[in-house]
Amino acid sequence: MFNERDTQGPARRRGSIEVVCGSMFSGKTEELIRRMKRAQFAKQRVEIFKPSIDVRYSEQDVVSHDHNVIRSTPVDSSQNILLLAGDIDVVGIDEAQFFDMGIVDVCKQLAERGIRVICAGLDMDFRGEPFGPMPALMAVAEDVYKTHAICVHCGDLAWVSHRLVQNDKRVLLGETESYEPLCRHCYEKARMAEQA
Repeated sequence: MFNERDTQGPARRRGSIEVVCGSMFSGKTEELIRRMKRAQFAKQRVEIFKPSIDVRYSEQDVVSHDHNVIRSTPVDSSQNILLLAGDIDVVGIDEAQFFDMGIVDVCKQLAERGIRVICAGLDMDFRGEPFGPMPALMAVAEDVYKTHAICVHCGDLAWVSHRLVQNDKRVLLGETESYEPLCRHCYEKARMAEQA
């Protein structure tokens, strides 16, 4: 059996891409923070990035809906992550759906450098359509973990983040006043009621 140590001296670190996805209020950011804090506990060098447009709870930190917090670096472009990652073991990326499509290549480059990359983001937008770079990130990831909120109408597993306010912009930052998690059945009922 081939052993990398036999030909290259000390084993090279192995990079990977992990994607945590799901609807709003499903615990994606909570899971990202948990994984990053475990890496910190293991004395690994970590850095977490978020899109600079996400200022809902904090301009600097990544904050979950349950108010767990981890320090982060806001960036305007996916390319900035490559410039700032430096000598890091684990890179976390929150709200990955808001980044440009270059985020996919950035994650691949980081993984090829031997860095563990953990991305969290919405897999679908409020219309139930794949959101930005998320499908491509899931395709190139070694591990995809889907989290689920609970449908606020029937208690089943939520499928999508239903928008409660009248606005057709794809990106609209908001919380419970703007979105609710719904299962597929309740989402279809809500859409029909809106169209009636």
